Amino acid sequence: MKFVKDIELGDPSSNKQNFVDIKLKLLCCRYWLIDIWDCHDMVFPFWRIYWNRNEGGQLIHQDNVFDMDPNCIYIIPPFTSFSSRFKKNHIYSKGIHVSGKHLTGNLNEDEVESQLIHFFTHFKLGVPFDNVYPGILKVELTEYLKERLIYLTGILKIENKDFKLTFNLKLQAFIKEALTNIGPELWKAINIDERVLKVIRFIEANINEKLSNTDLADIINMAPNSFARLFKEEMNTTLHNFIQMRKIAKSCELFEHTNKTIEEVAEDLGFSDRYHFSRVFKSVTGLTPAYYKSGRYT
Repeated sequence: MKFVKDIELGDPSSNKQNFVDIKLKLLCCRYWLIDIWDCHDMVFPFWRIYWNRNEGGQLIHQDNVFDMDPNCIYIIPPFTSFSSRFKKNHIYSKGIHVSGKHLTGNLNEDEVESQLIHFFTHFKLGVPFDNVYPGILKVELTEYLKERLIYLTGILKIENKDFKLTFNLKLQAFIKEALTNIGPELWKAINIDERVLKVIRFIEANINEKLSNTDLADIINMAPNSFARLFKEEMNTTLHNFIQMRKIAKSCELFEHTNKTIEEVAEDLGFSDRYHFSRVFKSVTGLTPAYYKSGRYT
């Protein structure tokens, strides 16, 4: 057997193809029975997909109220400010209050009336797809998505921690299929000006540094003010706000996947101290770092 080193020999066509590189990273996937779902003005730096098996759940974004239909899934892009509630047990008018438990296979879901049967998954797509326009997207379930949900929720009722490769692949397939139902207007991030994209990639690679407008503008040989205007036109936010959001997104990832303290995360990301980090974190997410780290939210 001969190993072929020339990769071009593996494709006999001379027609060059360009693919969009999406780096899907799973953060969590759960199937819960929810008693209370009074969550107000939440903002998170990752994507979410929600599905409720029964009626009674609501999502609110700006002036739009979504009565969650069991025949639909709801996709929430990063940095979307939204609220949620379970209408049958709506108690709190502010703050974040969630009460529920992992749903197991011992329960007959058809007999549930006083609780919300709630599936959710959180994930990231990487640069630049985690910087799309905010909103709540309602997607009608296709037969494919229904079949995937039946499989995923069935596994989640049995296993809630150590997932096999098949589950991971089918969850990724479910997410990617769901995203294909989003309209093209959301994906403006694909067509970002190459200069802005180059700076965004630099920010991602150096997120632990203190990054100034001048230093970033120098990367693409532009005057700081001109680049700041270009960045805002392309990204619909200021360069300063974007850097803060990306630092907080990275801090959430560190809280999810490491045992680092709030002080250590603040230092890693170039904040002057824990108090400065906490102020920025709450201004972006609406939560304190300690509350987020506790995991008491959905």
